[in-house]
Amino acid sequence: MEFGFGDGDEAFRREARGWLEEHLVGRFTAAVGRGGPGSEHEGGAERRAWERELGEGGWIGLGWSEPGYGNRVASLTEQVVWAEEYARVRAPGRYGHIGENLLAPTLLAYGTEEQRRRYLPPIARGEELWCQGYSEPGAGSDLASLRTSAVRDGDGRWRVTGQKVWTSLAHEADRCFVLARTEPGSRRHHGLSFLLVPMDQPGRIDVRPIRQLTGTSEFNEVFFDGALAEDLVGEEGGGWRVAMGLLGFERGVSTLAQQIGFAEELREVTRTAVKSGAVDDPVLAERLVRLWAELRTMRWHALRTLGGADDAGAAGAPSVAKLLWGGWHQRLGELALRVRGPAAAVGPADWSPERPYELDAQQRLFLFTRADTIYGGSDEIQRNIIAERVLGLPKERP
Repeated sequence: MEFGFGDGDEAFRREARGWLEEHLVGRFTAAVGRGGPGSEHEGGAERRAWERELGEGGWIGLGWSEPGYGNRVASLTEQVVWAEEYARVRAPGRYGHIGENLLAPTLLAYGTEEQRRRYLPPIARGEELWCQGYSEPGAGSDLASLRTSAVRDGDGRWRVTGQKVWTSLAHEADRCFVLARTEPGSRRHHGLSFLLVPMDQPGRIDVRPIRQLTGTSEFNEVFFDGALAEDLVGEEGGGWRVAMGLLGFERGVSTLAQQIGFAEELREVTRTAVKSGAVDDPVLAERLVRLWAELRTMRWHALRTLGGADDAGAAGAPSVAKLLWGGWHQRLGELALRVRGPAAAVGPADWSPERPYELDAQQRLFLFTRADTIYGGSDEIQRNIIAERVLGLPKERP
């Protein structure tokens, strides 16, 4: 696919840029550049208010396949323009990503019209936040091994019991979509259902933050003890199809916005290398140039494959993208400290009982990126997907 921007796209860019300049002011400036990896705990109140501001401006739900739920639909190139402009001004990290980009397309594909009318408008208004209840202890990369169960109570409603882990933003979310086993004795991907669960259920849902290497807590353990599910999406026992459909929506236009953030991080590392004199080391200089070239390659790969649904390798495109950016970002984190030399081991402030753990942006970058090749599907899993679904190689033996 030849991917380019026309006159209409540039007009849309001017609209997006103007709106961001007009609205990213006042209280919202405190959240600029916050909410990303390592700073996901910062600017919480402002970022929640920003979600509502985006909703009022009509900037949520641009990528949905249908309008009419409080959203407007934009073309693929317009979605890319919005994502690029959003990243360029370092607008606040999104709290509503999971609801807007994962749940909403799933409801449009598999949900009933009643479910769409109920859940999509609050997402489009920036009022309700969602989290994803997939991974479990012992069922992370191998999701089909999950043990969280759901049974019907006397009123015919589903009650969910079990544990989920690595649940991003569960401590902030209003609702969670949960993959649970609804057929006793079923194994692997059989007998699973896709359930929508409100998080405000004291005594039935317990959210426990998991502290990361950065000292912050973006994700959580979530314990369900007979928690009530509001809705079943798709057929009972057909949750695996819905869950896999959702994962197909997980990567797309947002990859390009992510790369703009990567470019800013690379510029900062380059500035540090020049300031410290590390750029005079030919080995480090070569690594900086290589990272720049690889980032440009990732951008053109993303543009080439973004609309290529009919391409033979389309099924593996998200996995290729994940392999590319995960390893690239990790190497950038390593280089961010390498160019600083021994000073990289020193924190930005003296430690004290009140503030025992403080890092600067590049130290957070290094620590956070250690997980890049694991979360969102480990490198090993991505290679299996490419081997089996694109290259047609035999499936991995159990």
